[in-house]
Amino acid sequence: MNADKFVPQHSHFDLPRLRSVQVAQCTSLSTQHSALSTQHSQLSTQHSALSTQHSQLSTPNSALSTQHSALFEFRPYQRKFARPLTTHHGVWDMREGIILRLVDEVGNVGWGEIAPISWFASETLEQALDFCRQLPKEITSETIFAIPDDLPACQFGFESAFEGMESREWGVGENMSCTWISHKREIQGSRKGGRMVKKSFPPHSPHSPHPLPIREKFGCSGLLAAGEVALQQWQKLWEEGYRTFKWKIGVDAIATELAIFDNLCRSLPASAKLRLDANGGLSYEEAELWLETCDKIQGEVTAEIEFLEQPLPVKDLAGMLELSKFYRTAIALDESVATLQQLLSCYQQGWRGIFVLKPGIIGSPSKLRQFCQQHKIDAVFSSVFETVIGRQAALNLAAELSRKNRAVGFGVDHFFAQAAATNPENLWNNL
Repeated sequence: MNADKFVPQHSHFDLPRLRSVQVAQCTSLSTQHSALSTQHSQLSTQHSALSTQHSQLSTPNSALSTQHSALFEFRPYQRKFARPLTTHHGVWDMREGIILRLVDEVGNVGWGEIAPISWFASETLEQALDFCRQLPKEITSETIFAIPDDLPACQFGFESAFEGMESREWGVGENMSCTWISHKREIQGSRKGGRMVKKSFPPHSPHSPHPLPIREKFGCSGLLAAGEVALQQWQKLWEEGYRTFKWKIGVDAIATELAIFDNLCRSLPASAKLRLDANGGLSYEEAELWLETCDKIQGEVTAEIEFLEQPLPVKDLAGMLELSKFYRTAIALDESVATLQQLLSCYQQGWRGIFVLKPGIIGSPSKLRQFCQQHKIDAVFSSVFETVIGRQAALNLAAELSRKNRAVGFGVDHFFAQAAATNPENLWNNL
């Protein structure tokens, strides 16, 4: 149809001019539409970024694709320290926790452990017990993966038990030790229909016929008590095979601790590594003094000062970010990244240094795995003074997710009055 017939013959607008105006209006509208589209795109990008951050801590759908049920039992435990453990948070004389047991319809058993540390932002033991008490005798994977984030130790314990039941990793019942970490392995794990499939064990794992001797030059850090006792304690641990040590500071007067530190550094062998753990107990000025001292003594001794762990309180991430720019000695976050939410927050605020992760209280293993695989962080995996059950689950994650071959912090057995049980059945039957 000819558009000319719709233009009045006596109109003062001629057709070429009318078309020109229409084209200009069209261009203007197109420009406005383009601007609106850009704004929409920016909003979509912001929404996408927020969605991505949220999805970092979301449970993979594949884990819930097939629902499984299991009979559930739990038993509390207590383990007395040989001598009270002193940190900046106070004195700790008894480790208490909960052992979980899941049994599926064909008899596969999964073991888990809830080992909370409330001053590390986890739930309390009583809160964990209350949660266990209100559960039915038969629970599903849906229940496990729906445990709220304010129960991170429960998330770890139940999800570990579920994964262990699915993979039957406790079938042999061997001892779990830091030896497993000395030989780098990749866990070739995948989920099929909600089930975790593990393809193989490493040549020298505790499940192989000939595991390496316990603590034979493995990548495991031995914990030294605060104060002068560390000057004798490290020697015994060295004889047992430890080559990395962590010493608690921020407990005594700083002048006293600096004098012990100097003595300790000058007595350690050349191949030793030393970590200092302040548990957030230093002021900014004290942290500067420690870092200056570490930088200076590093040029005078052969042992390596690997890092200063959590020098400032959790609320002062900005201070630790600032300090990390001015000293050669590395800083590691610990209490600041005790839970998955804290881990994500510190990463988003720019921390790209060392992260000390305690799987036993950080939360869901599947969400932790997702975060570490996505962001490739420099992580050191550390103990919460758990039993062999929690330790195996934590070391599974360490073997899978460690990237820098840093010693794991599980050398703590010498802090307990009695030797630890070496398999879940023995531990369970003695509770």
